[in-house]
Amino acid sequence: MPEALEPLVRIRDLAVDFDGDAGLVHAVRGVSFDLHAGRTLAVVGESGSGKSVTANAMLRLLPKRGRIVNGSILFRDPEGGGTIDIAGLDAASEKMRQLRGARIAMIFQEPMTSLSPLHTVGDQVTEALRIHDAVPMAEAQKRAMAVFERVGFRDPKRMLDTYPFELSGGMRQRAMIAMALICRPALLIADEPTTALDVTTQAQILALIKELQAETQMAVLLITHDLGVVANMADDVVVMYRGQVMERGGLADIFRRPEHPYLKALMKAVPHFDMKQDERLTPLREIRIDAAAAAAAAHCGREPIQHGRTVLAVTGVTKTFTLRSGGLLGEPQQVSALSNVNLTLRAGETLGLVGESGSGKTTLSKVIMRAMAPNCGQVCFDDGGGPRDVFKLKGPDLKDFRRAVQFVFQDPFSSLDPRMTVYDILAEPLRIHRVGNEDQRFQRVKDLLELVGLDQRSMRRYPHSFSGGQRQRIGLARALALNPAVILCDEPTSALDVSVQAQILNLLKDLQKALGLSYLFVSHNLAVVDYMANDIAVMCRGVIVEQAPRETLFRSPKHPYTQALLAAVPSPDLDHPLDFARLTRGGFSNPADWPEPFRIVPGETRPEMAEVEPEHFLALARPCAPAHPEPMRAAS
Repeated sequence: MPEALEPLVRIRDLAVDFDGDAGLVHAVRGVSFDLHAGRTLAVVGESGSGKSVTANAMLRLLPKRGRIVNGSILFRDPEGGGTIDIAGLDAASEKMRQLRGARIAMIFQEPMTSLSPLHTVGDQVTEALRIHDAVPMAEAQKRAMAVFERVGFRDPKRMLDTYPFELSGGMRQRAMIAMALICRPALLIADEPTTALDVTTQAQILALIKELQAETQMAVLLITHDLGVVANMADDVVVMYRGQVMERGGLADIFRRPEHPYLKALMKAVPHFDMKQDERLTPLREIRIDAAAAAAAAHCGREPIQHGRTVLAVTGVTKTFTLRSGGLLGEPQQVSALSNVNLTLRAGETLGLVGESGSGKTTLSKVIMRAMAPNCGQVCFDDGGGPRDVFKLKGPDLKDFRRAVQFVFQDPFSSLDPRMTVYDILAEPLRIHRVGNEDQRFQRVKDLLELVGLDQRSMRRYPHSFSGGQRQRIGLARALALNPAVILCDEPTSALDVSVQAQILNLLKDLQKALGLSYLFVSHNLAVVDYMANDIAVMCRGVIVEQAPRETLFRSPKHPYTQALLAAVPSPDLDHPLDFARLTRGGFSNPADWPEPFRIVPGETRPEMAEVEPEHFLALARPCAPAHPEPMRAAS
């Protein structure tokens, strides 16, 4: 076989075991596939399917309890002049150290925890180069600046002295890519490289990987659960479930002619834009609730609010933060997080709030929760007794508001106390608000677990013993404990794989129907918001730029920022690929780059909402009011 046609990596019958507390765990069983230079192989599957274990085995980065028990990992080193069986190498051997980082590099899932907070980005990127190539520091910094420029940093020299906490999520991920690419590896392993990123940043990172791959002909092993990313990036696909390969083949075969029932079920769990009004996602494991029992179990004295009545109204909310630059003596700098935001949430409905990271979505949620005070504006809550200004509530009225409006957080693991059992987590809100006695609270916790589809035997377990989807259900149960009228959902499914995401989204819709809940659903995934929301508001840099019913917004988006967001959503449809060329040009999140009549220039124009068609609002540029000059003084 000609060398050009030989696989760069050939894995055969790979098996990895872990010595778990409950016995032996077969994490990977009989996995085989080939990976060629210049091509991208996507490994897809749910969390726990063995994707990351397979990748870590290729780098010999398995934990102490894990070991390769069978199979081979043959790596054809283009520079070493031979084929190496990585499975037969000692993980701490000099040969493995030479391969790891230099010939095989990895981009990890969470860049913030993968980068050292104590060292600058420049130190961390040059370290990889100096270890493998033994170049002087000046040469290492020169090559680091070249790769910084290549991955899209505007000021490569400044990155040498920048710490990871000073960068956004997308910039941190670019720093990870720079670290992986500085030694020009033959194989790049990307483990969920865009999971925590918003869609526009994700599209830019994916475009960057494709561009660099075309230049260097490196092979890419892409680990993901996002079938939209797979459809836009992969040449070949491997589908894994419980440590085994269920199906593998070329991209077109996998997407147009799926054969295995698991792959077909995985595709049905992905939300897409052309779903019908009453169409339902099909998760692999459905959570069914009894609507009548749910309504009875949830009743804690609150009468249901009349459907369609305005339950939450945000009017003219503005919030600025003060930053100090240039050290202790520097001039304070004002940063606008929210600018004249107006929103209305009706009882029994869902209002979707979408936008990039840093657009102000979470800040607005905190203002509504009264966890943060605005500079000006008003938040009114109406539970049936008339609208009341949230920031004027005191004493018992404020405590009632805290019960009526609850929060579901983005990361279910960090939002649950690891030292508390599930029973303590769910009973805590009841104790704080003095709801019932201990026996009644115990029954309430049992009802809540049943409400979210968890076994009652779970109440004595700790959060670390649950999967991501189960932890999110615990967080949802905690939010439901006090029978709220409104739940603010802040990216509740962004960290979950597609099948578990479908579970949680269906559960939220079922609970809304059964309990008459109202949701403010914050997300950067427009396909998810399309599935959940009745109305959608699009936010950019603290400004609502467009708001409309979901059918109107997706049928005829008017604002250039909304159009860019929709264009950046990767679809699991081979006939609708991402336009990488358009997305990499950027400019869509900078109001000064928008075309007329949307262009916002500080000091010259300001946004003003206008109704362009029934219930469809757009932020149009209007001239700023002229400043009144000071009266001239008479000459002395």
